[in-house]
Amino acid sequence: MYQDYQKYLAKIIEEIKDNGLYKNERVIVSPQGAEIELDTGQKVLNFCANNYLGLSNNPGLIEAAKSALDDHGYGMSSVRFICGTTDLHKELETKIAKFFCTEDTILYAACFDANGGVFEPLLTEDDAVISDSLNHASIIDGVRLCKAVRYRYENADTEDLEKQLKLARAQRFRLIVTDGVFSMDGNVAPLRKIIDLANKYDAMVMVDESHSAGVVGESGRGVTELFNVMGQVEIITGTLGKAFGGAIGGFTTGKKEIIEILRQRSRPYLFSNSIPPLVAAAGIKMVDLMTDTNELQDKLHRNSGYFISRMTALGFDIKPTKSAICAVMLYDAKLSQEFAAKLLNEGIYVIGFYYPVVAKGKARIRVQLSAAHEIEHLDKAIRAFDKIGKEMGVIK
Repeated sequence: MYQDYQKYLAKIIEEIKDNGLYKNERVIVSPQGAEIELDTGQKVLNFCANNYLGLSNNPGLIEAAKSALDDHGYGMSSVRFICGTTDLHKELETKIAKFFCTEDTILYAACFDANGGVFEPLLTEDDAVISDSLNHASIIDGVRLCKAVRYRYENADTEDLEKQLKLARAQRFRLIVTDGVFSMDGNVAPLRKIIDLANKYDAMVMVDESHSAGVVGESGRGVTELFNVMGQVEIITGTLGKAFGGAIGGFTTGKKEIIEILRQRSRPYLFSNSIPPLVAAAGIKMVDLMTDTNELQDKLHRNSGYFISRMTALGFDIKPTKSAICAVMLYDAKLSQEFAAKLLNEGIYVIGFYYPVVAKGKARIRVQLSAAHEIEHLDKAIRAFDKIGKEMGVIK
């Protein structure tokens, strides 16, 4: 049987390559940072990591992780309710709840698990999920696992959201779910308007803050801070794998009864090992660092504004953004790969994004800014984009 199946898979792989959609992985041999080294020996500036605050190689987080490795060991070897919880896990949950002004928090191995495990325990076929059309794949998959009636509204379109909410009045409980910052475009969900509609149509709200926590809001507390609605949404999900240190681990934080039900019934939580204590310890240090100072957030905001304004002035087609994500639209998949390859030769590490990561005909290079970048880094990237953009006829 496998011989026939092997031929079938090989044909699909060739089609992916022929269409310019094949994804190659570059190998990094240095710590994550503004400048990284590849296995080829080339040193490049990294503009495609989710390392928004530059904490992936932060000495304080590394020291906290080392100390926990000595004190609490390497791994938990179990799920939380059996023998997989330490004081570090509980302390991190408490700190995350305080950081987001919520009532309680539950940790997961990743935010993909948090989103995958939130809907099924809370909603039945009598209920409704109203989801933004550009929500992350983990939200889409999580919704598929529950039996609730599904409604979808166009990205950040509150008029369409209201139409879907009117239709969803037929169901018992309604949950609106949105990304805080949409990862491919960099735009911010209109959360204030979403909450107003939720109140009007008696619905709850869930926000995935993965690309917004640490990034937007004066102190990096995400879109709930940006729109001055902290404590007004029922569910927030997020990750420790982006701005919050760049390692692994996700969380759901929100109303205490919701978190309590998730501890009892959320399958990714009940059937997956706890995050290692060293990750929890670094997470605690991260929350403390973000609570004590806005220095990194302020620098990130300056870097983002500087880069986006200059790229726009050069004539690049940039998606409207209020985040640290700058989507440079190229539209053609092969062009995005060739453009990224030429930038790598200039010492700029970026990736072309194309179908199925984004819609067909919407290929782009997603540039992600970081507090680890200095002005000279940004200027080098801008010069490289200018050079390659003119060479390939993208800009004049």
